[in-house]
Amino acid sequence: MQAAKERPLVCVQGLGFVGTAMAVAVASARNEQGEALYSVVGIDLPNPLGTHRVQSINDSTFPFETTDEKLKTNLERSVKEGHLSASFDESHYERADIIIVDIPLDLYLEDDTDTIDVNFGPFRGAIRTLGQKMKPDCLVIVETTVPPGTCEHVVLPILKECFTQRGLDPSEIRLAHSYERVMPGRDYLDSIINFWRVFSGIDERSASLCEDFLKDIINTEEYPLTRLSKTVASETAKVLENSYRATTIAFMEEWGRFAEEVGFDLFQVIRAIRMRPTHSNIRQPGFGVGGYCLTKDPLFAQWSSQNFFDKPLDFPFCMQAVKKNKAMPIVTLDAVKTLLDAPLQGKKILLLGVSYRQDVGDTRYSPSGTFLTAAQKEGANVICHDPLVDLWEEFDIHVESELPSVDDVDIIVLAVPHQEYKTLDLVQWLSDKKLPVIDANCVLSDEQRLAYIAKGGTLFSIGRGAQL
Repeated sequence: MQAAKERPLVCVQGLGFVGTAMAVAVASARNEQGEALYSVVGIDLPNPLGTHRVQSINDSTFPFETTDEKLKTNLERSVKEGHLSASFDESHYERADIIIVDIPLDLYLEDDTDTIDVNFGPFRGAIRTLGQKMKPDCLVIVETTVPPGTCEHVVLPILKECFTQRGLDPSEIRLAHSYERVMPGRDYLDSIINFWRVFSGIDERSASLCEDFLKDIINTEEYPLTRLSKTVASETAKVLENSYRATTIAFMEEWGRFAEEVGFDLFQVIRAIRMRPTHSNIRQPGFGVGGYCLTKDPLFAQWSSQNFFDKPLDFPFCMQAVKKNKAMPIVTLDAVKTLLDAPLQGKKILLLGVSYRQDVGDTRYSPSGTFLTAAQKEGANVICHDPLVDLWEEFDIHVESELPSVDDVDIIVLAVPHQEYKTLDLVQWLSDKKLPVIDANCVLSDEQRLAYIAKGGTLFSIGRGAQL
């Protein structure tokens, strides 16, 4: 086995949902002899969240709930073999050959004025730390989703300033951008190592070094890399593909309302349309859009055009998509009020699913949060269940992990298509009760829905007419 000191050192800055998975992916890279190619150190801040993540990794435990057994197995193996660890010690950057930046970059939208604000403070501070510690010719790869132009207008100037202060030659800075397409869930790890990658560099050497590294960790024979000519192009690619997805989801919402009012099953229509190869990725209506990407990325280009390039452009489709998607959970809440035909004051709602997507315990910007806040504002008592979430940190709510009793529940809302809900036998679970049920996210199969309706239960599905 290759000794750790002989392997290049990769530091991952930021151990969130992306950084931690990326650290495992890099540590999993092997040569033809099965030897690890890199030593990996994930670095986070010594706050409660960072402490939990660092300790979990060093204990061979993935710090977030996931159904990806491959990810958990690779983490355990890499830690056991000694080429993956986590730390608070920023001095690791001094020895790093490659540093991957996975620092969150928050964006805020003031709905009343359509004012967009990006909080660059923590990100700038993280980059400055690298500039003060990294050695010349160390490759910095920015994975964070950023406003187009960030590498050129933020990262590179900070690194140059730090190198100049240290008496180092700024021409020895190596900087690339290669955005992640991580999808937490059953294919968490494969969304990194068995998926396409786009990258670019500030110069030819940076781009080539990035390409060589990505070839080591990604199955490029089946998922070839795409090199773009400028970092601004790579940065744009990420926000554009997320903007496209967010906009097409918002587009389908109005068709959902049409199907509900006219009385047909829009999901049958969608399945029929997807048979056409050119339309196979048509989206569908649902409970809402959440997570760290689609809720904000469509707004980055507008901010960038105004702040980096002094070309104030409007992106009305992107702006409206974000607003439309943000309002999606309220459509379900309105359906709750319609089915109950009474004010929500004192009503008990059982909400099944609080994460933002299926089969992962990630509650960041979850549409369930919007639903919860609005329902509580009207006096409802919302009982939350999620098989992958114990504590809903944003609301400091302990979440039920076992299906609770429905003796005094007034209505059930299926919000997230977790596997546990997709296999739920409503008829058996609810026994003699015929509670109104809302399938807000195409969770139930045709058989599940029809069985409950045949029992005499009331069921409404977003995107379908009544009792369909």
